[in-house]
Amino acid sequence: MNLVSFDIFRTLGLPGTTVLKPDDLFRQKELLRQADWVLFPEYWQLNALVYGLGCRVFPSEASYRIGHDKVEMTRAFQVVAPAHTPWTEIDANTAEAQDRLWQLMSLPFVAKLPKASMGDGVWLIENRQDWQRYCDRSPVLYVQEYLPIDRDVRVVVVGAKVITAYWRTQSDRGFYNNVAQGGQIDYSPVPSAVTDLALRLALDLGVDHAGFDIALVGGHPYVLEFNRLFGNQGLAQGSAIRDAILDYLLTSREPDDPEGPAPVWPVAV
Repeated sequence: MNLVSFDIFRTLGLPGTTVLKPDDLFRQKELLRQADWVLFPEYWQLNALVYGLGCRVFPSEASYRIGHDKVEMTRAFQVVAPAHTPWTEIDANTAEAQDRLWQLMSLPFVAKLPKASMGDGVWLIENRQDWQRYCDRSPVLYVQEYLPIDRDVRVVVVGAKVITAYWRTQSDRGFYNNVAQGGQIDYSPVPSAVTDLALRLALDLGVDHAGFDIALVGGHPYVLEFNRLFGNQGLAQGSAIRDAILDYLLTSREPDDPEGPAPVWPVAV
């Protein structure tokens, strides 16, 4: 298999892989055209690779498009899994919308920047001053109900498989569960309702490389977001991710089985 990678660290150990620098996109067009897969390009390269050169990319185009913006991501979740999406309101940042959402939401509530990761760009809104600071910074108003949790689950999906799942407990700062913000990793068993939801979302949306963040409230799972490029803090040492990627790239060269089984939506337990 002929592979071309734009991320040396995420593709270490994959056989038959040529590693390029981002600007090689313009100098190595024929190499890219002939590749079976182009791995981990940067977002700005996507249109040129997919539409200009006809390349097959991994992660999938859907992983990039949906994962690039929380607004787009939440809209997709609301369509395919409304019962598993926290109540969310999204509006243009106008004075009228600011006042409407402030009157609508019960305190506390969560507000997010459309484009952020590793726990950055997420606010717990507890008073009018918090709300104003958020409104002064965000180009779009994105507010979400506050879920009464002190932990969530990171579910790593590669291709059509759950590779690992683990709890992330709240940091000493409170509110944040993200490891980058001080959250701690807990390898206690994760309910199947959580992993089933992550896998169902991945398959329905065409997302083939992601870390899904899912909260469990009263046994009912709610998807918060996914990250196309997830951290490795909670991943066991070894080659599990690399092997899963390689297996997916190899098997995805064959036609999908339209009659194959599909996971069912999880239910509260």
